[in-house]
Amino acid sequence: MEVFVRDIADKLESLAPIEYADSYDNVGLIVGSFHQKIRNVLITLDLTEEVFYESINKKCNLIISFHPIVFKPIKNITGKTFSERVIISALKNDVSIYVIHTNLDFIWKGTSDFISKLLKIKKEKVLIPKKGTLKKMITYVPVHYAEKVRNSLFEAGAGNISNYSHCSYNFDGLGSYMGNDKTEPFSGKKGVFHMEKETCIGVIFPSHKLNIIKNALFQNHPYEEIAYEIYNIENVNSYIGIGFIGSLEKKMNESDFLLFLKNRMNFPCIRHSHFTEKKIKKVAIITGSGRFGIEPAIREKADVFISSDLKYHDFFKSEKKILIVDVGHYESEKIAKNLLKSFLDKNFTSISIYESEVHTNPVKYFY
Repeated sequence: MEVFVRDIADKLESLAPIEYADSYDNVGLIVGSFHQKIRNVLITLDLTEEVFYESINKKCNLIISFHPIVFKPIKNITGKTFSERVIISALKNDVSIYVIHTNLDFIWKGTSDFISKLLKIKKEKVLIPKKGTLKKMITYVPVHYAEKVRNSLFEAGAGNISNYSHCSYNFDGLGSYMGNDKTEPFSGKKGVFHMEKETCIGVIFPSHKLNIIKNALFQNHPYEEIAYEIYNIENVNSYIGIGFIGSLEKKMNESDFLLFLKNRMNFPCIRHSHFTEKKIKKVAIITGSGRFGIEPAIREKADVFISSDLKYHDFFKSEKKILIVDVGHYESEKIAKNLLKSFLDKNFTSISIYESEVHTNPVKYFY
């Protein structure tokens, strides 16, 4: 079966919608065409020139990179940087480049989920919920059609609040209208003022499902002109956000936990704050740069906070309330390659999907 860039993109965005990416991020198709037929796919954490040559050798014409090769607008492409040289090579060789980054971090089944399973941590909730991921729809439906419309909205993905589904608010009232000569009213006659018994239905839904929810409404509502309102709301989605809080199966000494962490994640070394002399049970993790998560982790009464790119003064924030651990940026995110390969292997069997064998970490360690 033929597979196109659009097929891969749609599947990845069903897992991690682009709308969930941070505002500074640059995700989605960066180079190439959605209409390009895929031979093979290469997945990498960073897209360097060496990785690009690897894609050519493996006959991959789609590269999926976790880190964007372009963060800021480019005014010219002259080959003066490695990223510009990769873009030039990609265009010359008809290789498409797709990026999935913070949107993969923000989803419940993303990078944090993968790490929680490796460390045998029972995830409990998002550490820092992301705002702006929910919308609310209000619509008005003839009372005898309310159930049909309401159920169609549920089936499209509306009405989920944390562990509850089929959530809506409903009340009956009177709607009024009068159509002109060009109308075909569902009830009443054109040119005649009409009052209709209607049910007001209110549901919330994930913002990335806006078009799906609207289509469900349009296809099931009996009116030719549908009254509806959509609002952005500040409520948080319990399953969308950066980092997570979870618990180990059993309490561990701090030194034992660090050794367990190092071995399970295959880290070369670990930086940490002074020991608190407390057992480790409750764990907070943010993959990648996460110094902003220290205070939330303390508020959640986590015993340890794990992240990377922490500064010297960040470790002082421990104050023996929490063990602060820096495992390295590359080290905390390298699992993204395996996560993406496992996901795509399940959905595309007619093409080969490779993990890059290039070690792209720019940070080296002297032992």
